[in-house]
Amino acid sequence: MLHPLPDLYARLRVRAQEPAPDGARILYIAGRRCGWATHAACDALRGVAHVESDGQTLRIGAGLAPGDALNEVLERSAQALRQANCLRGWRDELLDVTDGETWLGVIERAAMRPLGLLTKAVHLNAWTPDGRLWVARRSLGKATDPGMWDTLVGGLAGSGEPLEEALLRECGEEAGLDAPDLRRRSALRAILRIHRRLPEGYQVEDVLTSTCVLEAGARPANRDGEVMEIDAIEPGAAVQRIANGEFTLEAALVIVEDLMRREASGDNFPA
Repeated sequence: MLHPLPDLYARLRVRAQEPAPDGARILYIAGRRCGWATHAACDALRGVAHVESDGQTLRIGAGLAPGDALNEVLERSAQALRQANCLRGWRDELLDVTDGETWLGVIERAAMRPLGLLTKAVHLNAWTPDGRLWVARRSLGKATDPGMWDTLVGGLAGSGEPLEEALLRECGEEAGLDAPDLRRRSALRAILRIHRRLPEGYQVEDVLTSTCVLEAGARPANRDGEVMEIDAIEPGAAVQRIANGEFTLEAALVIVEDLMRREASGDNFPA
């Protein structure tokens, strides 16, 4: 490798652990600490019923229990953020709101970052039998990291969606791979929790990854229009592109962590 993997991984981890944005306030939902609301989000939610703010905290649904009433407050909050232009688009996708352990409700996906809520991302690190790595280049229309290289498959688990099912869904959408194509796949495992400042807010995300060897004749193909290019590259080329900043931070962490595991085990190819 052109770059020592532990050193590269350490630098990536530093980038993945940033404090909350300046002016962000601790977010409580139904009385439980859940995230970090940006200053803009706090302003946008002023006057929304069942939302209270002071100089240090934002409280949504204080006194409410998980259920329909709290979800209605979360929906109104997301719409208020939308009207105030605090969101990057509107996905019409619901994600779970938790305090890290306890499920509290659901909210529009685009509202997660302005509120600093925890998300769970699933990735597939896919290899060819001869040891090349399948990678995907994000569409220029993506709201986050357009045009950057990524793992072959990566996406967020939806509301109530088991993580393994989320990965299978993403494999189909992003790479045209279905369950029979993924027989040689490891179970998902968590590698770290990211805390990163973004223009729209704060990314708090558990990154999970699975490793797979695809059949020699496999040709991944994007189905959802969110990928502009798919390629199989040598590990050294992947490391060089990561060092050059061509990969998303999440993909870089997943790939380098996998390469370190292979190096430590002495494996020439993924298990």
